[in-house]
Amino acid sequence: MEQSLEEAAKSHARPFRTFQDLTPLIDALGDSKIVMLGEATHGTSEFYSIRAEISKRLIEEKGFSIIAVEGDWPSAQQINRYIKAYSSQQKGPEEILQAFTRWPTWMWANEEMVQFIEWLKNHNNQSQLKTGFYGLDVYSLWESMEEVLQYLTHTNPSGGDLELARRAFSCFEPFNREPENYAISSSTFSKVCVDEVSKLLASIRSNEEQYKDEQESDLNLAVNALVAKNAEDYYRAMVQSGAMSWNIRDEHMVETANKILDYHGPETKIIIWEHNTHIGDARATDMKNDGMVNVGQLLREQHPQEDVFAVGFGTYSGTVIAAESWGDRHQQITVPPARVNSWEEILHRTGAFDKLFLFDENNHELFARWTGHRAIGVVYNPEFEAYGNYVPTKISERYDAFIFIDETKALTPLEVENIVP
Repeated sequence: MEQSLEEAAKSHARPFRTFQDLTPLIDALGDSKIVMLGEATHGTSEFYSIRAEISKRLIEEKGFSIIAVEGDWPSAQQINRYIKAYSSQQKGPEEILQAFTRWPTWMWANEEMVQFIEWLKNHNNQSQLKTGFYGLDVYSLWESMEEVLQYLTHTNPSGGDLELARRAFSCFEPFNREPENYAISSSTFSKVCVDEVSKLLASIRSNEEQYKDEQESDLNLAVNALVAKNAEDYYRAMVQSGAMSWNIRDEHMVETANKILDYHGPETKIIIWEHNTHIGDARATDMKNDGMVNVGQLLREQHPQEDVFAVGFGTYSGTVIAAESWGDRHQQITVPPARVNSWEEILHRTGAFDKLFLFDENNHELFARWTGHRAIGVVYNPEFEAYGNYVPTKISERYDAFIFIDETKALTPLEVENIVP
């Protein structure tokens, strides 16, 4: 007789009491080269601390050397330069994290990240294989253009790339760094900005060799140019289709991850930190019905199956850092008990303890059933949770493993003056 989902949860749950209980997960990762670590919210302390512990073990035990996150490339470069000692500035991790000025700043400017960044710096001081920290997101159009302009002005003031960069930047200047202004205006005028950023990216790619140095300036320049091109595409799509802009964003994150892998060589292994909605295969959710793809799906499609491993996260109740509406100040919000018969409620009901699931050929079918799976973003209102925070999901098809923390607590944000995208 076929097991119910509740019975399967009881049978296959592995208690997660200490970080040592993650050893079966580390073993299950095998020789994977791309490990994606999710989160059910952008404001839960345990998701950050557990991802950090998994990442430490992957770095120390399996030779991973890249952390790539759902954050802006220019801001993340400040961390990369700090942990690799590329900068002589005497700053601590708290000051470095002030670079994350785009709302919601708490995603990366938090106490949990301070501890992990300091660990990365200490590790790099003692290791020949340095670990890098990179941002995958697409939002930083103006910041990335500024990075390109400043670098080219300093290194190649008479070069053709600088002139291309100036022309591209001037195309966006009238919009006062307001993405909404550009998004609305772009639907009514010619695609001159598209042409300018496309020419800039193509030229930088063709001249990449001349920008090489020991501090990854060529990679930084190339990705900032890529961000400018794809961000223009993203903001233009904002007024046309939610699915279109979503796809452009996730396709950009995959393109950037692949660029980082190519840059560091064929043996490079990467750890990706993003929300479950990005790293959990979209084909195992209702996103597929809306024509949406995501990072997890695309990386599985583009790389050998044995190279890619996705870990989802979830919680039954607790507290979280979020905001009541876009751009508002963050606050600590109570996460109510999960909806009855959701994935999280089933895991709580069948044993109110933290647990780990590993999905394989022996139990895949047991968990490949449609179930509501909670997702909390940076804007969160618990009163309406039942209507918009549950994603129909086949858990064992969406992830290769799942970590459940029965009761979680909010992370601790750093105070940062922020801008609203």
